[in-house]
Amino acid sequence: MLGVFSSSIISPPDELVAAGCRTPSPKTTSATLVNRFVDTNSSAVSVQVGDHVHLAYTHQSESLLTPRSFAVKDDIFCLFEGVLDNLGSLRQQYGLAKSANEVVLVIEAYKALRDRAPYPPSHVVGHLSGNFAFIVFDKSTSTLFVASDRNGKVPLYWGITADGYVAFSDNSDLLKGSCGKSLASFPQGCFLSTAVGELRCYQNPKNKITAVPANEEEIWGATFKVEGPAAVAATW
Repeated sequence: MLGVFSSSIISPPDELVAAGCRTPSPKTTSATLVNRFVDTNSSAVSVQVGDHVHLAYTHQSESLLTPRSFAVKDDIFCLFEGVLDNLGSLRQQYGLAKSANEVVLVIEAYKALRDRAPYPPSHVVGHLSGNFAFIVFDKSTSTLFVASDRNGKVPLYWGITADGYVAFSDNSDLLKGSCGKSLASFPQGCFLSTAVGELRCYQNPKNKITAVPANEEEIWGATFKVEGPAAVAATW
């Protein structure tokens, strides 16, 4: 899956900008990144949302244990990869039909977060049990919400393209070709909400998250870690 967002939606993380400056490396534009995804995946579905967002996914080469799905409801777009172990109880909690799958559930959970404020994002994501990563974009508010499960079983990466777009994908090789060293593994057990304004750990939302510069021989520009007594390494 692939989500690409301009700086009008999300400001490029300073840590990834700095990583790209420390070790300059070839990059491509966001348009080239999207085209490469579509060209290399025969079954790819690509959706442009306004002038600043591009989403794409494919079922090609997906794992049976972590399938990919996409849905749109009430101008809320969601890319989801993985499986929720507690989907049944969450359907009941959100009043959904038994046919509702993970991607529909995440959209409803996001709507609860948005419309029932104050409703902590860490509380919403913390109730999701399983292996997953997802990207939610709310067109009505231009809000981006991204999260990864606490065990990092579904890989998720983020980086900055040559034209300053922030890209998220489950394919590190895809992003490496467009983001160079401005690339990192998205920290497991964390979420990013442009409504909140920063990256947070949903198990320990008050713990600070820092970026440690990577060694020059690594493909990453930085590694994000959650600090504090209950901290865990935020890589996989």
